[in-house]
Amino acid sequence: MDGSEHVCPRCGQPVETVVRRHKTLGAWVPVWGPGPCRNAGCEAYVPESGERDRERNGERERPTAGES
Repeated sequence: MDGSEHVCPRCGQPVETVVRRHKTLGAWVPVWGPGPCRNAGCEAYVPESGERDRERNGERERPTAGES
């Protein structure tokens, strides 16, 4: 791991670090890399799994009490 923070290549916002695995000489080894962009204004935006499930089901977030 290089110790640096990963950023989105499109918008430059910081993204989380995710661990994937890679097979080397018959053994799975961890590989750390950048995660998906969570900036809703970015063209590389990837919604979190809960958001995608709500969109698929046609559900929208409802305003809380006091909001119109």
